[in-house]
Amino acid sequence: MSKFKLVMILFAIALISGCSPAGNHPVRIALSSASDNYINWIHRNDSTVVLIDLKGLTEDSAVSLLANCNGIIFTGGEDVVPSRYGKTCDSGVCETNAARDSLEFALIDKAMKMKMPILGICRGQQILNVAMGGTLLVDIPTDHPSEVMHRCEDYTKCFHTVKIEKETLLIEVSKTDTGRVTTNHHQAIEKTGDGIRVSAYAPDGLPEAIEWIDPKDKGYFMAVQWHPERMDRKNPLSDPLAKAFLQAAIIYRIIR
Repeated sequence: MSKFKLVMILFAIALISGCSPAGNHPVRIALSSASDNYINWIHRNDSTVVLIDLKGLTEDSAVSLLANCNGIIFTGGEDVVPSRYGKTCDSGVCETNAARDSLEFALIDKAMKMKMPILGICRGQQILNVAMGGTLLVDIPTDHPSEVMHRCEDYTKCFHTVKIEKETLLIEVSKTDTGRVTTNHHQAIEKTGDGIRVSAYAPDGLPEAIEWIDPKDKGYFMAVQWHPERMDRKNPLSDPLAKAFLQAAIIYRIIR
């Protein structure tokens, strides 16, 4: 039985037994760095969710707040400092934020120890991969040139297709094996981190999504390179990802 199916079964049991997620205890989701797009995306799938923005907090304060949350989303933003994965990058190519890296590595460590549901988006996928021992391509146009446009001057017009691997959590959640996604990044996964598999690829072979190889005894985990929060809610690679993550967060809150 897949992890996602197990989550749904537990959810149904909880509702039948009267452990409803509604009422005085809304789900609390942490955001590593909030923006209107992420807030609106989550709230259009569940308006009762309480969102906690951890951006700019001290590590101790952020980790303390995270301990009272039911899930965390690692959002998009600056490049991960390349020295974190054994590389260098010219400042003209990379835009980094060392303080944000340090905060998010601490949050990843805490969330993993708590087996808390985790969702990564764009930079979020990259830093999760690095935290688990993986590496990144420092600059796609230099390190992996192709005809696929992963970043454009106008990100609202930058799209490409993805191919989703069989027997993955992502294909269960999205109910599709292909899709069209919006993209805005110049770095990508090179070597996957420990315990992680690639669940979707771009047409040029670059990883577009990751999840556990074996989810047994682990928390819900999914990360994607595209931006589901900027996509049409009818796209199977947008709102279904939010819904699955929020359902996992509800279960986590109930059984915790």
